[in-house]
Amino acid sequence: MTTVNEKKNWHKQYPDYIPKNIEEIKDDDSLLKYIQNAVKNHSNKTAFSFMGNDLSFKEVDDRSLQLAKFLQNTAGLKKGDTVAMQLPNLPQYPIALFACFHAGLTLTNINPLYTAREMEHQLKSSDAKIIIIFSAFTYKLEQIIENTNLKNIIVTGPADSFSFLKKQAINFIFNKVKKLCPSYNITCTPVYSWQQSLNKNKNDSLNKATISSSDTAVLQYTGGTTGVSKAAVLSHKNILSNIRQIQTYVKNDISKNETVVTALPLYHIFAFTVNLLTFLEYGYQNVLISDPRNTAAFIKTLKKYPWSIFTGVNTLFQSMLNHSDFNKLNFKQVKICIAGGAALQTNTARQWKKTTGVNLVEGYGLTEASPVLCCNLLSNPQEKSIGLPLPSTDIKFIDEAGNKVAQGEVGEIWAKGPQVMQCYLNNESETNKVFHKEGSEIWLKTGDIAYQNEQGFVFIADRKKDMILVSGFNVFPNEVENILIEHKKIAEVAVVGVHSEKSGESVRAHIVKKDPSLTEAEVIKFAKENLVNYKVPRIIKFHTDLPKSNIGKILRRKLKDIN
Repeated sequence: MTTVNEKKNWHKQYPDYIPKNIEEIKDDDSLLKYIQNAVKNHSNKTAFSFMGNDLSFKEVDDRSLQLAKFLQNTAGLKKGDTVAMQLPNLPQYPIALFACFHAGLTLTNINPLYTAREMEHQLKSSDAKIIIIFSAFTYKLEQIIENTNLKNIIVTGPADSFSFLKKQAINFIFNKVKKLCPSYNITCTPVYSWQQSLNKNKNDSLNKATISSSDTAVLQYTGGTTGVSKAAVLSHKNILSNIRQIQTYVKNDISKNETVVTALPLYHIFAFTVNLLTFLEYGYQNVLISDPRNTAAFIKTLKKYPWSIFTGVNTLFQSMLNHSDFNKLNFKQVKICIAGGAALQTNTARQWKKTTGVNLVEGYGLTEASPVLCCNLLSNPQEKSIGLPLPSTDIKFIDEAGNKVAQGEVGEIWAKGPQVMQCYLNNESETNKVFHKEGSEIWLKTGDIAYQNEQGFVFIADRKKDMILVSGFNVFPNEVENILIEHKKIAEVAVVGVHSEKSGESVRAHIVKKDPSLTEAEVIKFAKENLVNYKVPRIIKFHTDLPKSNIGKILRRKLKDIN
């Protein structure tokens, strides 16, 4: 158990209700036990709401038990096997998550926007045995399934949590009118509908899983600090610790009944830990938003609920503020608004406070920390700061020579705490790059450059050296470059991030042609075929050569200065 025994300057800023350390997570604690307690204590309360359809805690759990029986008895999964989930924010997500833990399985979240190529990498790397996939994405799975170890597939649609008649109507619009579900033909692997997976083994027995806190709960994929996609191994203890840490920050601002708005995708570690799990214990209603980019429809949904807890990225908050209908909402019941995933712009925070009367506070973390390391105080945030380290979390700031910097000077954030991952899955070399051992202590090198003021508040000075942050998602130049260089007409390529009013940053590609006929449209088309949308370059610049160091390394920083 990581404890911060010595008095740190940030501890002086903690209100009385925030402890220096959280209680130790016991060996027999698990996310399954955490979920079961929530169901037991809040059985008949509404757990999740989606498009006007409500599910109670008991209904979610009952369906999850049915699915868990399928996973064990039909899919033949054993404790520790990996289940891939590629779902937007639907009630099926928490049902499937609960089922995984009931059956003693490990989850890996796949971004629904991934291309077939990106899906294949994660499915193979995680050794997933089954995938629960949204119907609109199944056509991509058809292209790569024979290269994976998948033994079964569960396909779910947008209306699988609704009554029969409403389900038929929604599916007709989704599939026939809007044509959002491309056809697919998978014959090499058994494919089950959502309803089939719930019904097939519902009368069978469930082999109750015995889970310890050290067991792996989630394989959450990240670019880390190098751009190579790899899985952060997060144990039940890691995630439970982060839940407890976050709860110490919010417990003074919440009451018996609150409504959580989940607009960030649940496959993202921020929404997964903070929105889905942290507030589960309190029995709060969670409103799932599948498309927050449709700002008008999103605001219309908010009018229907007494929403009081809301998390998002800077661009989401700004888009809401820019909409004429937003200031017509009732903000009297709003208590907690937290920004994460990307830097919170000062102007956005000020506008939000002026409009809603509630502080918009910034938190900070990374996938490798389950994810939260720091958060601003809800009632008294420091402007432009990511806040204070959470209880049981220690941080320090290290220069390039490996020395601790003086107070107020910038350095790389190194962190340790019970929320820090175990390792990168099957990747010892990358694990060793981000962990630094000092005796019995193990520090995580975050790759983020920051400084800390005398009061202990942390301020980010710069992001990872070359990482591009597009609407809260990490884009690593190496990954995009490695794809683009495969184009037969490209000789050299370098990718950098440039400022974007819409997404914070966008991707710009600098290219030396191999074939003079290469066009901007060709490059973008190729990128879209092989990369998720937010990684696709929005700007293409052609050059006769790229700036390089004396050893031939392309100098991205010089390219960033080009207008």
